[in-house]
Amino acid sequence: MAIDYDEDEDGAPADGDETGQWKRRLVTWSLAAMGLGLGFLIPYTLYLNHQVTERFGRLQWQIPTRVYARPLALRPGLVLDSRTLKTELDAAGYHEGDGSREGSYAQNGGRWRISSRGFNDVDGAVPARRIEAVVSGGRVASVRDVAGKGKLQVARLDPARIATLYGQKQEERRLVRIEEVPELLVTGLQAVEDRDFNHHIGIDFSGMLRAAFKTATGTKQGASTLTQQLARSGLLGIGKEQTLSRKFNEILYALIIDARYEKRDILEAYLNQVYLGQRGSQAIHGVAAASEFWFGRDLRDLSTEQMALLVGIVRGPSWYDPRRNPERALERRNFALGEFRETNLIDEKEYQRALKAPLGITEVPGSLAPNRFPAYVDLVRRQLARDYPADQLVGAGLSVMTGMSPSAQALAEGAVARTLKSLDNKRRPPLQAGLVVTDVHNGEVIAVVGSRVYSEHGFNRAVEAQRPVGSLLKPFVYLLALATPDRYSLASYVDDSPVTVDLGRGKKWSPGNSDGRSHGSVRLIDALAMSYNQATVRVGMKVAPERIADLIRTLAGIQAEPRPSLILGALDQSPYAMAQLYQFLASGGQIQPLHAVRGVLDANGRALNRYDTKPAPAQEGDAIAARLITIAGQQTVTSGTAAQLVRDGLGRLNAAGKTGTSNDGRDSWFAGWTGDHLAVIWVGNDQNKETGLYGATGAMRVWSAIFSRLPSASLQMGDKGVDWQWVVGSNTTDADCAGARRFAFVAGFAPQYAPCPMQAEAQEEQGGGWRDWFGLGRKDDDKQDDAAPPPPPDQQ
Repeated sequence: MAIDYDEDEDGAPADGDETGQWKRRLVTWSLAAMGLGLGFLIPYTLYLNHQVTERFGRLQWQIPTRVYARPLALRPGLVLDSRTLKTELDAAGYHEGDGSREGSYAQNGGRWRISSRGFNDVDGAVPARRIEAVVSGGRVASVRDVAGKGKLQVARLDPARIATLYGQKQEERRLVRIEEVPELLVTGLQAVEDRDFNHHIGIDFSGMLRAAFKTATGTKQGASTLTQQLARSGLLGIGKEQTLSRKFNEILYALIIDARYEKRDILEAYLNQVYLGQRGSQAIHGVAAASEFWFGRDLRDLSTEQMALLVGIVRGPSWYDPRRNPERALERRNFALGEFRETNLIDEKEYQRALKAPLGITEVPGSLAPNRFPAYVDLVRRQLARDYPADQLVGAGLSVMTGMSPSAQALAEGAVARTLKSLDNKRRPPLQAGLVVTDVHNGEVIAVVGSRVYSEHGFNRAVEAQRPVGSLLKPFVYLLALATPDRYSLASYVDDSPVTVDLGRGKKWSPGNSDGRSHGSVRLIDALAMSYNQATVRVGMKVAPERIADLIRTLAGIQAEPRPSLILGALDQSPYAMAQLYQFLASGGQIQPLHAVRGVLDANGRALNRYDTKPAPAQEGDAIAARLITIAGQQTVTSGTAAQLVRDGLGRLNAAGKTGTSNDGRDSWFAGWTGDHLAVIWVGNDQNKETGLYGATGAMRVWSAIFSRLPSASLQMGDKGVDWQWVVGSNTTDADCAGARRFAFVAGFAPQYAPCPMQAEAQEEQGGGWRDWFGLGRKDDDKQDDAAPPPPPDQQ
């Protein structure tokens, strides 16, 4: 029998059948929508999964490269005073305490108890240790291990961080592994932000329901898990307006991250990524960077209440900023402490103690400035450029270990600022300065100043300024002369009378002395110590400008035209280049390439490159020649153009030095060295205008200000290869002979002995003897400097 459909009179289907058709259509549309949704969702989820693959790992790729000072090596006998030791400890982020917790120290007079942190250096890992150092008489008297391991030959303290080299983003982050984070901070974070972290699948459905209920009742509550927060800040980016599509992406990201990674990895990434503050354009990311930013402490040194504050401000670093909003921050911290207590992470006694504790933040942000020492870091970048292109160096998580001494750097900066301020004169442009301080034992650059405003970025006068060096070149003229000991010695007589040099093509050069006088026949050592131009030109023409040019090229890579004017320093160079040249003298004749960088470590602390190779010992001839010039440099300080240093109270250093002044007093130079350090300093102005300063009245004053505070060993000259003899006239004689002076000769080249001549003959001795002891053999030594009339234009 055929099926009979009910129809109305017009043949339309019945109401029940129409309802059935709508149901079928709804199912069809729903299936189609689901198909379309799955068709969209599956590839979109695959796309997000690809994004997670790329971006999750990238959370660690933007770890900044850090630049560190040298670790302070405490050893018995080290020249160091308590004030300098405190400067070093403060720079490295140590705090005063009981000396038992890592990163703390305790001082009782000259007795210091220091608990160092472990760190990685160019030669491997250095473990943390507790030591006791005794400082007495300006030296380290003893160092011992508090743990009972007895006296130590050396104890290295972890270095100060001096700069941060960022990637494309101005973010401060210090990568830590989860085992390096205090357990209370890890568990406390979960107690406050995500108690079900170890159990949910990246999103917490029960938490969402609780948040929805709270919101419905008028109380706003977040429901984001730590995984969602990581997805939001690490993959989506913080600070953007929350939208439904963004929330949707956040949930999908969290599900994918939780499915693909272990909880430990997620938590570690969060601890390194979480946003915890802002300093200008610099975002503070991660608990390690935040610890330094807010408390000036290493993460391992945080107290319970400080960890609670970090956990508390995760919710809103700007709203709960403890420097701007201390009341809000205190309330939030105490809430976090309450969560710690509720989850039994701390006991009641610790909870009550922590509640009463202050916030414990520093008045100013911790040592997170991207580049506190621009001139020094500029030198670091230059030296790394050949091995590390800029895009490899920044944001790579490397550790650059340098030779900077924080105390020396601070003293150099302060000396420049104070001295130039005292020399300012409204009749001339503002003075500027550039200086380099080195370690004479290994060639490490320990301080660089490129401007009187030391924090100023831009033109680095220590490296980039090319200025006439004047008489700073004279010691190398005499070095070549003394290399022929059968012809020249420190006791040799040289002629300081008017001199004319034929330049060819009808041109002549007749340099004079800065005092406008000639001094006749003078000892070679006196000609150098008093910086006599005429005598120097005569010696220089005999050794030949070509040889002078070859010498400075060999010692410092300086290229110079071998013209006669080179003898008096008609050569433009930087303080750094002159420091490299003088390092040969200061090191006792070693070829020591200067280096600011000791080595580069990868993100795991392994050495990638080392630049601190030990220099070869000085050749015998080089050592002797350098020793003789240094002896002359010491006379420059005791009775020559740098005698003001003795009057400044620096005679204890037995320093050697050389002043330098360019033509018309535009440039003031001084190079001086002690048993430990060399400093080369330039003072002038950027307009190349006359300053009215000599080497002794400008640059040398900066040197004096540095070394009046910088702990440095006295310069002691060894006798190897050198024969000291008493001399009268051109012969060696007896020590008690009237008018005799003591000179150093190359061993085997001292003049013949002659009995003591008549007293009248002894009094004819030119320069030296008792007249020099009382300063009567010189006229106005501060001005007996170096400037000479300029040579003809083709010799400039």
